[in-house]
Amino acid sequence: MPGRTLPTLPSAQVESHNTDKSCYVTVGTKVYDITDFLEDHPGGGDLILQYGGKDVKEAMEDPISHAHSEAAWEVLDDCLIGFVATEKVLEAVKKSSDPFAVLPMEPDGHGMEELDHAAMEDVKARDDVTANGVEAKDKSVYETTGMSSAEDLNRETDASQDFRKHKFLDLNRPLLMQVWFGGFSKEFYLQQVHRPRHYKGGSSAPLFGNFLEPLSKTPWWVIPLIWLPCVAFGTFLASQHLDPLALVAYWIAGLCIWTIVEYGLHRCIFHVDHYMPDNRACITLHFLLHGIHHYLPMDRLRLVMPPTLLLALAMPFWQLAHTVFFYNWYAATAVFCGGIFGYVCYDLTHYFLHHKNLPSYYRELKKYHLQHHFMDYENGFGVTSRFWDRVFGTELPPPPTPNVLKTTT
Repeated sequence: MPGRTLPTLPSAQVESHNTDKSCYVTVGTKVYDITDFLEDHPGGGDLILQYGGKDVKEAMEDPISHAHSEAAWEVLDDCLIGFVATEKVLEAVKKSSDPFAVLPMEPDGHGMEELDHAAMEDVKARDDVTANGVEAKDKSVYETTGMSSAEDLNRETDASQDFRKHKFLDLNRPLLMQVWFGGFSKEFYLQQVHRPRHYKGGSSAPLFGNFLEPLSKTPWWVIPLIWLPCVAFGTFLASQHLDPLALVAYWIAGLCIWTIVEYGLHRCIFHVDHYMPDNRACITLHFLLHGIHHYLPMDRLRLVMPPTLLLALAMPFWQLAHTVFFYNWYAATAVFCGGIFGYVCYDLTHYFLHHKNLPSYYRELKKYHLQHHFMDYENGFGVTSRFWDRVFGTELPPPPTPNVLKTTT
């Protein structure tokens, strides 16, 4: 399930799993349960058991004994069950100005420096240590996104390292053709596209890599600049043939209709995910419509819908409005204008939820929407409100409150 988390485990608990009945090993801060692999290990299970409850990074990379292949590392990745809270980690978290660099995921370069620094201080102070407890927050990682909080969405991705590890997309090369020619299965694509990355090479990762590139980028202010004059003109036309009360009623009806359209588009079109056919055309279309947003959720220039794409999506709704309200062209136009105004509010809200400091109501909405990105992309489809999530049972619960681990030095 997208909301299932991987726990952070005390080091003593990990070290206790060192038998053929239950064998854990670690690499850095990652914990792997390799019990089922003992019998299949080419060198025999006894060779692994001597590392039970211990770190196997050096053993895996030792060229003298046997440098393991990428396939061996992939087998290990499939056994990931959580993260270890070693004393070194707990001490680093306590002292760190940036605990997210240390916990809960495998430390980045900055995090590793702080771990090493904490270890050196621990050696220097060992003789002076008393029996004081050390506390640290137990952070959880959501399995399908590899993240634990909204802050993780802004952690810069090392493009080369990410490509070597996941063999999905290279952020330094045009993305669309990589999706088209990648030969990815639907299962692998969905797994990877919902693990957010953060591009550090400039304003936006390349999508087309040619003259079409500017069409994929839209600053937020373009949305009101283009669509509000259209809404105003359409509303003016309708006002010439409708009395004020009817105009307001139809216009508000369109605004209300938009809220269910917003939910429906997000859930049934943008997140068709597991129901789409397993072929490259559908995978590439999915990536263009919404996959790229989940892959690069903090890209400022791909947070609102390009006008050309909205025009293509809006035409069916124009026809639908005039089919439903066939008895009065101007009433249908008022309904459509109310809906387009709702869309403008949605797109601006979406941008601001990702990139702006907001009043109290919107701060709660921001937390809710970013949960959709870092915690559970199969729920939480409402952007401007949670109303339809509550109606259809897809509302996200609050993130679990972290527990507190205690250890004694």
